Amino acid sequence: MSTYDYVVVGAGSAGCVLAARLSENPDVRVMLVEAGGPDTAQEIHVPAAFNQQFKSDLDWDLDSEPEPGLGGRRAYLPRGKVFGGCSSMNAMIYMRGNRADYDDWAAAGATGWSYSEVLPYFRRSEDNQRGADDFHGVGGPLTVGDSRSDHPLSAAFVDAAVQAGHKRNADFNGESQLGVGMYQVTQRDGMRCSTSGAYLHPALDRPNLTVLSSAQVHRVVVEDHRAVGVEIARGGAIEEVRAEREVILSAGAYESPKLLMLSGIGPAAALSAFGIDVVRDLPVGQGLQDHYMTLLNFRTDVESLMTAASAENAALLENERRGPLTSNIGEAGGFFHSRSGLRAPDAQFHMAPVLFHQEGLGAPTEHGLAFGPCVLAPTSRGQVALRSARPDAAPRIVHNYLTTSEDRDCIVSGIRNALEIAEQDAATSVITGPFDVPSSDSDADILAWARRSGMTLFHPTSTCAIGSVVDPELRVLGTAGLRVVDASVFPSVPRGNTNAPTIMAAERAADLLREAM
Repeated sequence: MSTYDYVVVGAGSAGCVLAARLSENPDVRVMLVEAGGPDTAQEIHVPAAFNQQFKSDLDWDLDSEPEPGLGGRRAYLPRGKVFGGCSSMNAMIYMRGNRADYDDWAAAGATGWSYSEVLPYFRRSEDNQRGADDFHGVGGPLTVGDSRSDHPLSAAFVDAAVQAGHKRNADFNGESQLGVGMYQVTQRDGMRCSTSGAYLHPALDRPNLTVLSSAQVHRVVVEDHRAVGVEIARGGAIEEVRAEREVILSAGAYESPKLLMLSGIGPAAALSAFGIDVVRDLPVGQGLQDHYMTLLNFRTDVESLMTAASAENAALLENERRGPLTSNIGEAGGFFHSRSGLRAPDAQFHMAPVLFHQEGLGAPTEHGLAFGPCVLAPTSRGQVALRSARPDAAPRIVHNYLTTSEDRDCIVSGIRNALEIAEQDAATSVITGPFDVPSSDSDADILAWARRSGMTLFHPTSTCAIGSVVDPELRVLGTAGLRVVDASVFPSVPRGNTNAPTIMAAERAADLLREAM
């Protein structure tokens, strides 16, 4: 039995940050446990290849239960199973969310999580190639920069959105989130910059950091209401790793609640039904939120990213670190109000200079482009529950996408906005016809299409939320020596892509852990 000061479960977006920051203290022994393996695959590092990881051995390859708001359709839910986690699989968009998100959290009791209090952690993590200002930092581990793809279809989308009445915005993480423009990306010299590359790899030579790969954590070991270690399956054997100070779950919004429930921490009635002894009755797994996205796909006679993997483009990437292979796919977008009277945006657009359909699994067979909205501030809530007491069983996941009238109104309004953008001169100059769009502009047809064609935006949160499962210092209520540090602790899904907020939360958690030493 091996013993460490801290055992971090999950080498993903948060876990890599924690392992690196905690091991900066040479007197602290840190174990990082990851179910996947090292991030050596080429499709991780070449930005335009990210969806080639879907349904591979780099993917947890989850599916939801039949979604009631989608006519019983199951949603495909890719999650990174590799060093870097979803930061090794995502579209690399650097987005923090809205000031209102964090101020609302703090107002509801999440002390220490207001915008002014979390901004220093965003800045500390960041090495923004535009330079430092009141909102951005330089010198941090995470390289943030402008796209090196410069695809003409992305520029056409932004121009069309401006023609439709939306303002240009050069920095969605600055003073205002509203408007349209190109997204900044977590890339370094045209290649992906994950938390594995930014944080973990520079720390791997530290003698006080041990990384255990291809190791599946079965449960947290709890004795007398204190977490003392984890039970791990590796190479066909079961072993226990002890933590003298704390166990930290950073396995994500689906797996962290699953591990808590397997450990006896969760809804008592549900755990008892599986024969699991209840350690602490908490609403673990409840409150799940995600961004539901729809992308209208159009044909074009402009060369799209369908042909990005050419010898010429490979040479451009290798020699100049630019060109189509540096594309993060979701190159452009923006933030909008679906109706008047809102204090913050409730719809976000993503634009891809290639066909992106069938939940990202449909191979492009002709040149095209895709753009459309997500429900940015959903009112729907879902849940993560156990399927069985077996640790290798996938959890039961229901998001309840589009089950509230507010969310349905938002997606219909957003799709109408997309159709309006598609009619502008800048768009019609590159669009040659529809590929996958609503059959008419009626509310009924738009909503039916949204239910059929929409997908996750890969942003699950809030299943171990501050206030219900963990306290503002991310300690699990009623169980000493145990914290959760990942997007599951967010009281609500932020208005934007969730990788940067997850990194911020891990940076802040590292400080909280150091203060508790």
